[in-house]
Amino acid sequence: MQSVTRILPCAVALAISQSSHAEEDDQKGTSTHNYLVGAMALSQPEYEGSERRIIKLRPLWAYQWGRFRLSTSRSAAAMNFASDPQGPGASALLVDGNRFRFGGALRFDSGRQSGDSPRLIGLPDIERTLRGRVFVGYKLSDRWDVSANVSQDLLGRQGGAVGSLDLGYHKRLGDNIVWSAGLGMSFANRQNMQTYFGITPEQSATSKLPVFMASSGLRNVYVGTGFITSLTPRWILFGNAGASRLLGDAAASPLTGQQSSVSAGLGLAYRCCRW
Repeated sequence: MQSVTRILPCAVALAISQSSHAEEDDQKGTSTHNYLVGAMALSQPEYEGSERRIIKLRPLWAYQWGRFRLSTSRSAAAMNFASDPQGPGASALLVDGNRFRFGGALRFDSGRQSGDSPRLIGLPDIERTLRGRVFVGYKLSDRWDVSANVSQDLLGRQGGAVGSLDLGYHKRLGDNIVWSAGLGMSFANRQNMQTYFGITPEQSATSKLPVFMASSGLRNVYVGTGFITSLTPRWILFGNAGASRLLGDAAASPLTGQQSSVSAGLGLAYRCCRW
């Protein structure tokens, strides 16, 4: 993990610089400009590990120019009828082959506010930060693919490093519907685990929660399924549902009121122009 996080900023910078070659790639057959705008209703825990749930409406948007993309969280999956390793933020593909994809990305991490839940009262806010991410994806077959990524807090705001490994499956059900399913696991270094699940003696004094020093390791495992259906040539309806379970110190933390959680979302979007 330490070796990966040391080279991460350089890899991200290289990935973003490669976007200058996007126009040349577009002339070889990649669609030039594609965008998506929409909204999604979500039901999810207040924070990772919370036993309380919230429902919120989130705007979605994405813009893609060749190998370069700007997108909000959860919008990238609606841009393609296939698994997509790029994820949210500003991303660029260094390698975009028939089977293998590799690239880098930057995105803002909103952190966590102590006012998000009664259980967090007395704990400091986790500051908003900028994360750099390296991702790789490999198409095993027409329906199966595997991907992995690792990201690092680039501003030194105690966000640490996190990563994930995912296996995905997708299948077209008729002309207008694509169904997908997947499973995966995430891991984190000590700094990230301590920031999100640990409690220092000072924090224990203000929050009345017991001291808990978290270490690096697996963070959670998860499964999910989703669909995308075309209502018109430009309008799409999409949804997903998933379940996850915290592991290791994330599960043992005093901040964790519920180790297992479920989430679901339903969205509507307009996208143009390659579909």
